[in-house]
Amino acid sequence: MKKEIYTRIIGTGSYLPPQIIKNSYFLNHEFYEPSKKKIVGKTNEEIIQKFKEITNIEERRYVADDQLTSDIAALAVTNACESAGISKESLDFIIIGHNFGDIIHGNVRTDVLPSLANKVKMKLKIDNPSCICHDVIAGCPSWTQGMIIADAYIKSGFMKRGVVVGSDVISRISDPHDRDSMIYADGAGATLLEGIESDEPTGILSHSSRADSVRFANLLILGKSNNPNYNGDELFLKMAGHKLYIYAINTVPGVVKDSIEKAGLDLGDIKKIFIHQANEKMDDAILNGIFKLYGEKNIPDGIMPMSISKLGNSSAATVPTLLDLVLKGKMEGQEVETGDCTILCSVGAGMNINSIVYKW
Repeated sequence: MKKEIYTRIIGTGSYLPPQIIKNSYFLNHEFYEPSKKKIVGKTNEEIIQKFKEITNIEERRYVADDQLTSDIAALAVTNACESAGISKESLDFIIIGHNFGDIIHGNVRTDVLPSLANKVKMKLKIDNPSCICHDVIAGCPSWTQGMIIADAYIKSGFMKRGVVVGSDVISRISDPHDRDSMIYADGAGATLLEGIESDEPTGILSHSSRADSVRFANLLILGKSNNPNYNGDELFLKMAGHKLYIYAINTVPGVVKDSIEKAGLDLGDIKKIFIHQANEKMDDAILNGIFKLYGEKNIPDGIMPMSISKLGNSSAATVPTLLDLVLKGKMEGQEVETGDCTILCSVGAGMNINSIVYKW
């Protein structure tokens, strides 16, 4: 069999911010209904209990006041390079997937000039001028989209080695008067990639993507605060939660199935499904939808690792941080073995969906 170039993960890294924010943090918040512009007619204890039942989020991480999205992205890259034992100067590209750039504490205005990838290169003091930098802004799937772009770079022979990072500081763009603010978290995950010639399929085997913008671009947008007494002109992250939930459970399973078929595999060949940590109830429904498409009723225990209960939803960072935790043996009962085929999948603003089949 003729040897082909495959994109292989040679190292992972992550940065989990220092501040642990438990659900009790929100007990004194003043939540408003998004449309009626009046205070929610439930106690905060009731709101938090219902939130926990739906999302299974108990706590999340927030960055320190002096940290930016590019700072934690650089820390994740450093962690990945140290774990893999490679020099940062050997990187041919840096791709940073994010949503809002750098946002200074106390100011929701975004800063994306220069790009976060260039800022990360600067902060890591990488002198190599051939190491190119660019950002990917594709909602929560920004990291998976970056991985697909990196795969194209490597398979074309244009690049040999690089890093893709998912990094977001969502806590600074969420509306404190919106119940959805309890979902959001901060974090960064990095994945080192390298091209390898092989006569056996390995690494990234296939991927499938979808963008539904005409009907669904408005499910995640920037909008005014829910608080009618708020006089500022700042915009905050706004989510049409129920509509997004319905879109995701109806659409994501088909994209996952398509990626599995493109790899010439069956559902039984998939050992793990690493999915965007958005909402545990939604992720469970997506997993059930995938198995339903194959006429399977029995879902293997532990096939879908979950970190959302402790880390919340850090958008573009959820899948790479989850992957790093599992690969480094930091999640009890979860491991990936050589030869395992796994799914890397995300859904989010756009609406965008990506599913990657990866063989270890």
